[in-house]
Amino acid sequence: MTTPQTLPEILLLTHGGWGQKLCESLRMVTGEMTGVTEIALMPVDTLGEFYQRVESVVKTLPEGSLVLTDFIGGTTSNVAARLSADYPIAVISGLNASLLLAALDCRESALLTASVNVLVEAGRSSCLDVVAHVSQLQQPK
Repeated sequence: MTTPQTLPEILLLTHGGWGQKLCESLRMVTGEMTGVTEIALMPVDTLGEFYQRVESVVKTLPEGSLVLTDFIGGTTSNVAARLSADYPIAVISGLNASLLLAALDCRESALLTASVNVLVEAGRSSCLDVVAHVSQLQQPK
């Protein structure tokens, strides 16, 4: 089990800064969140500037930390993937509220770099057809 001093951190990389709004919303559910940082890619940023800002944070992350990006193929994911070659971080694309909540839970008991498969599945399984899901729950057993 990890100790509070060594808890892995979570870095969110998003276009336009919506990761910060996601964190503000999740605080309604979780209360205060520690060890979660967001770096926003803004329209005025050059690739080099963004890369440098992200690297300056990534190099300070504790062992087992995780980078969550908004979508695959974008600058946020590409920068994180490149940095993962030089730093011991895991990177998952497809940030959503359920994925972030799962990552917060996982880091209490394991390094996030060891929980990638579980977290990818948590993000994947959180995308549901709500009407079909509710209908299925209402079916008699």
